[in-house]
Amino acid sequence: MAAIEEEGPMFAFLGPYGTYSDEAVRMFASRMGISDPVTLPCASFDEVFDCIDRGKCEYGVVAKENALEGPVTATLDNFSLKSNATILGEAVLDIHHCLLTAAGAPLDQVSSVASHSQGIAQCRRFLAERLPGRSFVTTASTADSARMAAGDPTVAAIANAFAAKLYGAEVRATEIEDHLGNQTVFNLIARQGHAPVFSGDTMKTSVALFMHQDRPGTLNMILSEFAYAGLNLTLIQSRPTKQSLGDYMFFVEFQGTVLDLPIQQALNCLRLKLREVKVIGSYPVLDGERNAG
Repeated sequence: MAAIEEEGPMFAFLGPYGTYSDEAVRMFASRMGISDPVTLPCASFDEVFDCIDRGKCEYGVVAKENALEGPVTATLDNFSLKSNATILGEAVLDIHHCLLTAAGAPLDQVSSVASHSQGIAQCRRFLAERLPGRSFVTTASTADSARMAAGDPTVAAIANAFAAKLYGAEVRATEIEDHLGNQTVFNLIARQGHAPVFSGDTMKTSVALFMHQDRPGTLNMILSEFAYAGLNLTLIQSRPTKQSLGDYMFFVEFQGTVLDLPIQQALNCLRLKLREVKVIGSYPVLDGERNAG
């Protein structure tokens, strides 16, 4: 931990450099007054959480939900079942895909298009119109495809403008995604007990709820407690506990903090009826940090 203190706080994220997660790190760091964050690229969200739990990094950035693909199950499972990390803040990143090539490469020489499978799927209309008949190369991340295209004039990539700048590729077209409302929710995480780093008017709380056993009416009972407290739920997702077939828990988010009396009362009532109520964090939702592409 001494090295981390000397260099500044370290941020773990889903790598490699140039991914949307990397961009989200810089978004959070900027709000914290850190212009050049120390970062550690990880191979998976599991590894990001592990870096936090083991104290290897002070902060981590994970994607929680995408407007097109829905909740990120690996993140929800870590929050609920595997990790003791807490959420310090939340922000939304606009996801704008770009078409990248090697600098000066003619488009008529492009024979294949590389990207993460989701990047290709989200830009099929553009590819059918502008690059018909090209083969597809699936990469581990959009950043990997940007690096590939920068060094090969026969390959075009689908990635963000941030990756293009990082790897020296040329942006040939912007906002090529089929659905322009694509956004991803990212969380800044740290170990339990970490001091708050943001303030804001809009607060949210995330909890994991575990039942004693599967029985009719459990979800209705949970929702009734929140409704009685007048809470506005923003997310509810059932996830298997991975203990036995049919054993599920609920990941729930709602507006407000655990310092609010109605929320304390609702959670205390649920503690009397459920096996466990795990509070993952009460944190501000940051605004004004949208990505211009």
